[in-house]
Amino acid sequence: MGEVSGSPTTLSQDVAVLSVAEVAKRLAVSSTRVHQLVRDGQLLSVRRDGAAAIPADFLDGAAVVKGLPGTITVLRDGGYDDADILRWLFAGDDSLPGPPIAMLRDGRHREVKRRAQVMAF
Repeated sequence: MGEVSGSPTTLSQDVAVLSVAEVAKRLAVSSTRVHQLVRDGQLLSVRRDGAAAIPADFLDGAAVVKGLPGTITVLRDGGYDDADILRWLFAGDDSLPGPPIAMLRDGRHREVKRRAQVMAF
């Protein structure tokens, strides 16, 4: 997984993560496909104990949380790196009532994406 070798470790240790194999099982895809999802910006990975891991909050059952890939794209296009995006998703934004990842999980992806667009430009 190309991006994983440099994947950020800046995510708080209390954020639950899943191994690539666990994500593959949940999404009913191969581990190779999970690596591709990270490379394509559909998901972000972190390093935990030397291995690639995906924040558990990025999945909603057997799917990627709606709005997450678009939010990642908006922020990357605005010049943010993956570590900054992860920090923002989990730490929050003063203009939102909670962390962006929680809002995405609650179906408020349009509001999160609007805030991401403002930050990016």
